[in-house]
Amino acid sequence: MPDKPIAIRAKDAPPRARPSNYPPDLVARIGAREKHPLGEFFGLRNFGVNLTRLPPGTASALRHAHALQDEFVYILEGTPVLVTDAGETPLAPGICAGFPCGTGNAHHLVNRSAQDVVYLEVGDRTRGDSVDYPDDDLMVRPDAEGRARFLRKNGTPL
Repeated sequence: MPDKPIAIRAKDAPPRARPSNYPPDLVARIGAREKHPLGEFFGLRNFGVNLTRLPPGTASALRHAHALQDEFVYILEGTPVLVTDAGETPLAPGICAGFPCGTGNAHHLVNRSAQDVVYLEVGDRTRGDSVDYPDDDLMVRPDAEGRARFLRKNGTPL
């Protein structure tokens, strides 16, 4: 198998095959979001980087908060709305936001505009993370090996 190139145009990285790992009853909430996993393309193991496109009417994720993993976004194109526990904040190209782990401040981006939103998202890959989704019947908890598992809030596995 040939070696991967040392550098590429970010948009040329193959898009993620599945739009989401969310359960089928919730995946439609993010719409036609498209992620190009740049970190995986280059074999990065400690943190992930995605070039993400949100068409009008889509969301980056379900609103969520990580216990162990930090996240960061940098807006390249478009005008998404950042929704957090503190309310809504309009974003634009050149604006960035960071989400420290363990704060419980749930967040996501929503594209309510008529144009695509394009942004970079960066997050670490700390094993054993828990994720809470305050607006949905969903949570992530680690299994015995530290792998993320989706559960309903009552603990029922998905």
